[in-house]
Formats: sequence, structure tokens, C-alpha cells
Amino acid sequence: MKTSLFVLALLASLSGSAAEGHGLAEHFNLAIESIFVNNMVFAVFLGMCSYLALSKKVDIALGLGVAVVFVMAITIPACYLISAYFLRPETSLLGSEASKASDLTFLTFISFIAVIAAVVQLLEMAIEKMSTKLYNALGVFLPLIAVNCAILGGALLLNDKGAADPSSIYNSFWGSVNYGLTSGLGWMIAIVALAGAREKMSYSNVPAGLRGLGITFATTGLMAMAFMGFGGINLGKLSKQASDAQKHQAAQKAKADKAAPNLPSAPAPGNK
Repeated sequence: MKTSLFVLALLASLSGSAAEGHGLAEHFNLAIESIFVNNMVFAVFLGMCSYLALSKKVDIALGLGVAVVFVMAITIPACYLISAYFLRPETSLLGSEASKASDLTFLTFISFIAVIAAVVQLLEMAIEKMSTKLYNALGVFLPLIAVNCAILGGALLLNDKGAADPSSIYNSFWGSVNYGLTSGLGWMIAIVALAGAREKMSYSNVPAGLRGLGITFATTGLMAMAFMGFGGINLGKLSKQASDAQKHQAAQKAKADKAAPNLPSAPAPGNK
């Protein structure tokens, strides 16, 4: 059920790409980049506190991962809308010339933190009502999602990339939805994978000097090195190259057809 909801949300973000001028290849490239290439844990090293503290059991790690995906999927698009249409003077919706001249980007941090804190508070109340076991297992780390640097860092990274290149997919609403969902999914994959490894290691004969955080840091480093293998993936670039190649072939064919002499057609067999 959770996977189906995620797929539906991702398809909804892809369906809105045409109106903003961004193709499906760009959205798929952004998804692959957010999950694997620029993973919040293994590439950007954000959200490490809860990642290391709550990765002992797979069920707890999965519950926290789903909570982080939910929070990032809501807060990152909300933070994008606030930044794009209220804080940036060049795209402000306030309308007056005075508001256009005023730069409210200094409110970025406090506004983003307020949005994240509000969403996390609602999430905490929902988990307490629906799953007491998960609520007790997460403990103090549930309200601390509000200060999880992966969530705030994702919103700030999207904001900086969108401001640096206004024509990029990062400066679009559906791009922010895609980025929020896939960045959270990348964080969830990282913590669930580490939790599975730590459960297996609890039955292994780990050397005394590496037990605890020692073997955990070593495992995290090896997983980060494995994720570096995705660094060369760029579906958008491949799609552009394929499109350029097709256009070049079509132009060459048209040029050859134009240069070919108009030879008379051969008579049909049996005609004199």
C-alpha cells in the first residue's frame, strides 16, 4: 500500500511536467540522481544522527523512513512555494513595487523551519494515534525529525539550485515534489539497508574492537562507496544525445534525398 501511494505520487509529479516545460527524461534523471547519485546519507551526509541511532531494527528503520519520506514530500514543495512566490523579489506575488524591491530571502531559514516543525507535529500526533509501538520505539527521535538536517538540507539545496538556474527543473513545483519524494526515498533506502546489515551482524562474530559504532561506521563507508558507482548516470544527457542523433540522421537523409538525381522510373515488366 505504501509503495502504491509512492508510485502514484511520483506519477502525479511526472504528469505535471509538460505544463512546466520539463520532460519525463528530466524527471526520471532527477529521481535517479536524488535516490542514488546524491543520496542524502551517502553523498551529502545529512540526517546521520537518527540514521545511526535508529538503524538497529528493520521495522523501526522502515517506520522512521516512511515518516521522513512523508515529511519531505510535503515540506520541500511547501518550502519551494514560499521561497519562489513570497521570499524572492523577482517572483513575488505580493504585486506592489515596494514588495518587488524588498528582498525577503533572509527569512528563508526561519520560514522553512516553521513549515517543517508544523508538519512534524501533525505527523507525531498521527503516529501516536495509529501505532503506539512505533511511537514508543521512535521516542525522542520522532519530534527531532523537525531538526533532521536531511529535511532542512533538502529544502535549502532545492532552493539554491532553483535560484541559481531559474530554467532548471529544480525551479518548478513538480520538480520540487519529485525531489522531495525521491530524496526521502533515498534516505529510507539507506537506513533500511543499514538496519538489515546490523541485524545480520548481531549474529556474527565481530572483533571486540569493532563492535558497536565501529563496525557500523565501516559498513556505512562501504555502502557509500557502493553508491558512488551511480555517479555517472545522467538519463537527461543520454536522452538529449539520442534526440540530437536522430535529428542529425534525419537531416542527413533529407540532404541525401535532395542531392539525389531524379531518375526515370523503370518500365514495368511486359510493357513495351
